[in-house]
Amino acid sequence: MTQGKNSQYDKMSLTPIPKLILELSVPAIISMLVTNIYNLVDTAFVGKLGTSASGAVGIVFGFMAIIQAFGFMFGQGSGSILSRALGKRDIKSASVHATAGFLGSFLFGLLICISGFVFLDSIVYQLGSTDTIAPYAKTYISYILVSAPFMCSCLTMNNILRYEGKAFLGMIGLMSGAVLNMVGDPILMFGLKMGIHGAGLSTALSQLVSWCILLGMFLSGRTESKLSPGNARHITAAIVLNIMATGFPSLLRQALNSITTVMLNNSCADYGDAAVAAMSIVSRIVFFAFSVALGVGQGFQPVSAFSYGAKKYSRLRKGFRFACLMSEGIILVSCTVLIIFSGSLIGLFRNDPEVISIGTRALRLQSLATLALPPCMVVEMLYQSTGNRLGASILSSLRNGLFFIAALMILPRVRGLAGIQESQPVSLLISAPFFVIFAVMFFNRLPNEDDSSVSVQTSQV
Repeated sequence: MTQGKNSQYDKMSLTPIPKLILELSVPAIISMLVTNIYNLVDTAFVGKLGTSASGAVGIVFGFMAIIQAFGFMFGQGSGSILSRALGKRDIKSASVHATAGFLGSFLFGLLICISGFVFLDSIVYQLGSTDTIAPYAKTYISYILVSAPFMCSCLTMNNILRYEGKAFLGMIGLMSGAVLNMVGDPILMFGLKMGIHGAGLSTALSQLVSWCILLGMFLSGRTESKLSPGNARHITAAIVLNIMATGFPSLLRQALNSITTVMLNNSCADYGDAAVAAMSIVSRIVFFAFSVALGVGQGFQPVSAFSYGAKKYSRLRKGFRFACLMSEGIILVSCTVLIIFSGSLIGLFRNDPEVISIGTRALRLQSLATLALPPCMVVEMLYQSTGNRLGASILSSLRNGLFFIAALMILPRVRGLAGIQESQPVSLLISAPFFVIFAVMFFNRLPNEDDSSVSVQTSQV
């Protein structure tokens, strides 16, 4: 192996856990903050076009979750496998899985693009559009469909870079696109008077730029795994199925998130565009606050997968404890700010008294419930990064899936609009004990001692 390869292996296996997770978390946190700042800025800009346009962004956000679901499935699936392969120093296997993940995500994004245009009219109403929101939603979603192959494979490449321990490279790609998007929104929407067309075009162009930059990271030799036609020749059906099975919890999580977003929009539609816009704004604000804690979890994932593959179980335990404590501390501060300034924050995105009234209560309730979320997130990432597919799939289906769906089916019928505001907080609190049980089960099965007999494989492409 080259000195660079040994250096990366030593970094992942010898760096003190707090320092390593922080080093891997900071780029992920910055990427997510910039991306979510863009999302919030985009929401604010579109909000200037009216409540219906603002609601359209929330509608299309549910569809974007479908695209992201496949990007995360191939990214998390190939990333988890290749990181464990790198822990065993099997670089050839890592490269083949990285190439398979990239190609799979691009092709699935292309399939979404084609099928989306075929069923465009029905999709926007199934996503929860009202008659007044639908024209804006159709315009915006058209640009998202064009960019779907690039958006999907961008997420895959970013996840592969994170699992390699090269989160900084992923940050550069995502931040470049997000910054371009923030600059492009006001220029295209208002400077060139393109309105909602400008918002969609800005998003599509930013995804293309990010894709080119991220792909360049792999083609320029800055990564351990390589994307190449030579690696593509080694891809088998078994490899693709293994990637999809390992990444399935991510697909399930994102798919359920999309389903619940659609259900939430449909429930809100009964109470008018203001309710749709309010809950859309709340979702983006809460996710922005949670993204910092999520970045810590993303920093933990490569540590977890690599340590598990290298059979360094003590490092895995230390990483889990540190990630839980750090992410919980961050979310405690973030949610306190959201609770105190909830009304003002909603007003920044849509200065409509009805939107502010609905959104303020929902934001406070979600902020309180989100305090229980960081440890749950880390447990879920632990299971997936170590290849525990069944457990990861069960956990993915609980938090923002089955319990949230049940709450949306029951609470609005009993408590009306208040029930809609309470559905997600209730589902989060009910699911938390299950994650504690799964964490105890995992560490009870994990060997107490590290295994120093891991075979060293130095094969390269």
